Amino acid sequence: MKLMELLWSIPFYETASSLENIAVNSIEIDSRKVKAGSLFVCIEGSEKDGHHYAEEAARNGAVAILSEKRLEVGTPTIIVPDTVRALAMLAVRFYGNPTSNIPLIGVTGTNGKTTVSYLLESIFSQWHKKTAIVGTIQMKVGEDTFPVPNTTPDALFLQRAFFEMKKRGIDQAIMEVSSHALDMGRIYGCDYDIAVFTNLSQDHLDYHKNLEDYLWAKSLLFSQMGNKYEAGNPKFAVLNEDDPASRKLAKSTAQHVVTYGMKRNALVMAKHVRLTAEGTYFELVTPQGNMKIRSKLIGMFNVYNMLAACTAAIVSGVPLATIRDGLEKIQGVSGRFEPVFAGQSYSVIVDYAHTPDSLENVLQAISRFARRKIYIVVGCGGDRDRSKRPLMAKAALKYADYALFTSDNPRTEDPASILHDMTQGLEKGNYEVIIDRKQAIKTAVSLAEEEDIILIAGKGHETYQQIGHTKYEFDDRKVAKDAIRAKEK
Repeated sequence: MKLMELLWSIPFYETASSLENIAVNSIEIDSRKVKAGSLFVCIEGSEKDGHHYAEEAARNGAVAILSEKRLEVGTPTIIVPDTVRALAMLAVRFYGNPTSNIPLIGVTGTNGKTTVSYLLESIFSQWHKKTAIVGTIQMKVGEDTFPVPNTTPDALFLQRAFFEMKKRGIDQAIMEVSSHALDMGRIYGCDYDIAVFTNLSQDHLDYHKNLEDYLWAKSLLFSQMGNKYEAGNPKFAVLNEDDPASRKLAKSTAQHVVTYGMKRNALVMAKHVRLTAEGTYFELVTPQGNMKIRSKLIGMFNVYNMLAACTAAIVSGVPLATIRDGLEKIQGVSGRFEPVFAGQSYSVIVDYAHTPDSLENVLQAISRFARRKIYIVVGCGGDRDRSKRPLMAKAALKYADYALFTSDNPRTEDPASILHDMTQGLEKGNYEVIIDRKQAIKTAVSLAEEEDIILIAGKGHETYQQIGHTKYEFDDRKVAKDAIRAKEK
């Protein structure tokens, strides 16, 4: 594409060079990926500033540099006020605005985004649609999987990914949308047809000033669906009627609002809920009729996740019988209430719960079917919201008979300091502190007896532990299996 044709998407820019006859073969924000014909966009991030790598990009063959300041690098430079916003506009134009042709569902909320996404994938697959997911665990396009740098990647990654999805005939894309991504403008250029809200509880207050600011970031997903109404192309905001935050989110969107819930009157509801150790049963009540659901997923929080997915599917036109089949087919989601079994007589469950609310939800679900003791292994991430640390410890001790507080991903913080924040103010009693996570899991396994339950919380699907700036191989599920086998011997 000609650079001048690409720049039609940006109304105002400054340059001292002639840009005529320059052809752009790719757009890059990583100077290491620049090759002959690339347009390099300088993005100032929290850790690195792309402007510092403009010279390297020029050496690697960049035909032009887009920046927020004047650079002397021997390559034509285009100056704009905001490269993040400009990047999205350029990427959308370069890749042909792919989300205008692919139905896109965005899922946001503190907890449940991943589970709702995979429930939707199961439902749409039952409807014979070829699906794609972008989220915390991975990007999944059809049956192929790819790693992602963040829960919600940057605008360039997304537009490139949606372009590939379009080429591969994807019928439905589903995407987890984090508050960080919304605040940082990573989803600029994504044309959402449905935006789903799961819930709001304390998290990420290391980044957001307070819960109000956190909710404001979430609201951007709904407000950015726009004020336009197109015949044959309605847009929907799917909101949890039982969460008070939904009142503000409803006001933030001009699009159709559809609600789900159990406590307050909603358009889609779950009634006659029955929770067991084997699964969940409820009656799905919808404007299209009612249907009995039997799911392998456990816990009241998963009833809400299923309601969110059902509602998004209903407004997409999926038949109720297909929705039921999709819910009943899914056995579970990686790292979400995932059982670990290696022949033991006690239960081990790995879950991603890393907020006070999600941890309490999971423990509450376990307590409903626990016959004997509940053990928990849990920590808190470093360089993240410190205010939730004591709340995590209190949530753990509210339901567990014994807690082992340990390292999560300490990052650049001292693990002992994190654990001190968690346990400060607790009376000594039914817990101990073991900094080494592997040892904490081994200790929990050594303590467990027949019919006890161990919950290993916080990391879920993750296959690493970040200490300092280095990620070391670490999988709670594998460590737990090794500990179980060693004990059985």
